[in-house]
Amino acid sequence: MSAHIANGRIVVLITIFIGMMFQIMPLPAIVEAWRPDWLLMVMIYWAMALPHRYSVLTAWVIGVLLDVLLGATLGVRSLAFSIVIYLIVIQSQRLRNFTRWQQSILVALFVCLYHFIIYWVEFVINGVQFNWSMFLPAISSIFMWWWFFWVLRNIRRRYKVR
Repeated sequence: MSAHIANGRIVVLITIFIGMMFQIMPLPAIVEAWRPDWLLMVMIYWAMALPHRYSVLTAWVIGVLLDVLLGATLGVRSLAFSIVIYLIVIQSQRLRNFTRWQQSILVALFVCLYHFIIYWVEFVINGVQFNWSMFLPAISSIFMWWWFFWVLRNIRRRYKVR
């Protein structure tokens, strides 16, 4: 393995770690419901940019880590991450050619799908009640995707991640 590839992996792991920190960072109650899914957006970006390297297995491992960090039912987020990232990977070439507005709408739909899968599995296992506020992160993700895409693309270009 060349040093260039190793450096690229380290950069991606650092962005995933930062996304995980933003995901579990405590926020005030009024803002908590609107928190974008930082970690999911990081994985969406890397699955779109490098689908041959960061795909379903990476998403599954990160989902298990997030379940452990949140103290949630083990495997729920890994299932949701895996399904969403699978859909991203199989359509990565098409998604890369969309405009940022179209991508942000699709990111919002993927965030809704992610939360719906989590709700569905939790409903089957624990009998949780439906709450519309679980879709609020999709709205904030629409607006954060522009900035998020720009930052991660500049990181990828600066450190030549391939």
